[in-house]
Amino acid sequence: MTHFCPAYPQPRKQKSSRFLMFFSARRSWLDGLYERSYRMQMGEVHLPGLDLYMLNEPALVRQVLVGQPALFPKSELLRDALRPLLGDSVLTSGGAQWTRQRAMMEPAFAQARIQVAFPLMQQAVQGMLLRLGQLADGSAHDGTHGGGHDIEIEMTHVTADIIFRTIFSEPVQSEAARRIFAAFARFQALAPRLLLPSVYGLRWLVAPWDVWRSRNAAREIRDLLEALVRPRFDAHRAALAAGGQGAADRPNLGVLPDTTSDTKPDILEAFLNARDPLTGAPFAFEELVDQVAVLFLAGHETSASALTWALYLVAQSPHIQDRMVAEISGSGRWDEITSSSMKRLALTRNVFRETLRLFPPVGFLVRQSAESCPMRDKILPQGASVVISPWLIHRHRGLWREPDAFDPDRYDDDASRDSLRDAYLPFGMGPRVCMGAAFAQQEAALILSAIVREYRLTAVPGHVPEPVGRLTIRPANGVRLTLQRRSVKEPGAANDAPMAETAAGAPG
Repeated sequence: MTHFCPAYPQPRKQKSSRFLMFFSARRSWLDGLYERSYRMQMGEVHLPGLDLYMLNEPALVRQVLVGQPALFPKSELLRDALRPLLGDSVLTSGGAQWTRQRAMMEPAFAQARIQVAFPLMQQAVQGMLLRLGQLADGSAHDGTHGGGHDIEIEMTHVTADIIFRTIFSEPVQSEAARRIFAAFARFQALAPRLLLPSVYGLRWLVAPWDVWRSRNAAREIRDLLEALVRPRFDAHRAALAAGGQGAADRPNLGVLPDTTSDTKPDILEAFLNARDPLTGAPFAFEELVDQVAVLFLAGHETSASALTWALYLVAQSPHIQDRMVAEISGSGRWDEITSSSMKRLALTRNVFRETLRLFPPVGFLVRQSAESCPMRDKILPQGASVVISPWLIHRHRGLWREPDAFDPDRYDDDASRDSLRDAYLPFGMGPRVCMGAAFAQQEAALILSAIVREYRLTAVPGHVPEPVGRLTIRPANGVRLTLQRRSVKEPGAANDAPMAETAAGAPG
């Protein structure tokens, strides 16, 4: 069977000069890659003031992320680029500060475990289907036909809605979703302009107005988050001061508070109750906003990116789409679906896993060697930048069969076992592995199955999404799809009423 191979920036034949590499990668770091990048085990670039090593060999990747993580902390360059948005959060901090934050966040993040988050996900998905249901078949939001619908906009909205409900116990409003999408798009577009000059030893090319625009976009997002966090923070501190129940009175912070009380079983409540295991101190306000910003970025931006690409891949693979519909039709009534019944959607989950391979939301991880150390036949100097790229590893010519092909069935093929074990890291690995991996996979299965069950997806002729690598891998020109509501005679639509109709009373 011939599998669909999505387009991506064609790598250069030969390695370019550092100036050409810099100007190529300034818009998207994918544009700076060359053919050998997809075949090499270890590459290196030496520039004035910078030694950079690219690792593709699975054993080296495991050494850095799992075997010796303390020897390879997060890169200061990337931390500086993200700090205006994420502050000194668990994603940007290191050392003792990171250890403390992770210890506080892991039991708090248990609030988002599937059985708690699933009903909130369902509410957000119902709201998404209501919005899509307002479109005429095959039309765009502006009412025009033939040009399709930019599905990235809806994926941004629904994932923002899910993370808002999970963190704050309230749905996101359309205007807030639009502002966040626009602000983060600006922040993403500016990130390479701020980061790459430092990477290539050309700091003098950082334009002051780009710094201002990036910080302004980050400030807009943080202002929105601060406005949501501040009232709860102040009320919580006031209650503690008045002798109310605090985290010190709760022996297990991973247990949900009594939902019959005034407290809310959301992540923010858990973060408010989290305490330093050594000192008993809570998160300060700015630090609390930092952690909420990380969850928002990880739980919204990365999920929106992956789901956008997943729907594009499904639209280009009608046979896969038909099999998904048949699988979904056998999962029971949608008004009775549970977290457990979602586990039966094996193909749908594999579609998302394969999307994460082809379009990992975070395309590169950057570490810095804390001291001089041997690696292969090289000696990495202290302070060297170590880059691990899931994008390259997931498409490596020596690690995968048909590396550029969309093939969800590879996850049930014994021939892919070694590749999946050694060369698949969409959520990272080691101590810094993503805490929300199970959350993201459940969210994706629910959203994908809901859309495919209700609509037949087709790609708009002539529209080819262009992947750009910034902080996440997004389509530069969107992903335009035509959505045609399925007939009740089709598989998956005959066993119960459309999910959108059962959602009429749901918020969102």
